[in-house]
Amino acid sequence: MSILASVHHLTHYLDDRPVTLGPQIIRLRPAPHSRTRVVSHSLKVTPANHFMNYQQDPYGNWLARYVFDGPVTELKIEVDLTADMTVYNPFDFFVEDSAETWPFDYPPELAEDLVIYRNCPPAAPMLQGLLDRVPREPLRTMDFIVRLNAQLEREIGYVIRMEPGVQTPEETLTLAKRSCRDTSWLLVHALRHLGFGAWFVSGYLIQLKPDLVAIDGTVGTDKDFTDLHAWCEIYLPGAGWIGLDPTSGLLTGEGHIPLSATPH
Repeated sequence: MSILASVHHLTHYLDDRPVTLGPQIIRLRPAPHSRTRVVSHSLKVTPANHFMNYQQDPYGNWLARYVFDGPVTELKIEVDLTADMTVYNPFDFFVEDSAETWPFDYPPELAEDLVIYRNCPPAAPMLQGLLDRVPREPLRTMDFIVRLNAQLEREIGYVIRMEPGVQTPEETLTLAKRSCRDTSWLLVHALRHLGFGAWFVSGYLIQLKPDLVAIDGTVGTDKDFTDLHAWCEIYLPGAGWIGLDPTSGLLTGEGHIPLSATPH
């Protein structure tokens, strides 16, 4: 039996006088590659004097572009979403034999397609120090990725950071504190320096209170909640894009609903 979870997401801006808005790009429609089935989705924007067109960017994300006809005194964005929270095995995929063991090389035709997802500047000292600690002995690729993801969760403390923007990998490693978006961007850079194709993902995280409390292992949340979240996805031949959440140190699951994925 499946469990349906409903999300109501409200963003509301009020102005004390009429203002002119330029075109607004809203990325709040689940991305086409979401593994969690989205049963329904609606996006409502107030005021009503607008024109709206859906577009897809070069990476396949849905963009809602709103153009407003005249000055406004508010901008209200309402999302209603229902997701099928049926549990799936995040390891339910096959990796091509050529990529079963790390290190490996992408085949030439795939390497060309992944250039933008492997592009990164030279590693600064703190990032280089992290990379130098990565064992280079051959290892099963999934074991290698799981270990690296869990390592960042262990070594860098989590904080709720309200400042805008994303920290550089060097800032995150120096402070040893980060929000979900900071560690995800760090993981993207680390994976690229190690030869993988990776991109940054933002979306919803839905977590439901379990019916039974675990006797051992991870207890989980004590109440149902939803929040905006960020994680990383890595491209593996044969498997496609696989989600890694360095905030938890785990692979992404049915509670991760991507809204936008980008190499930048």
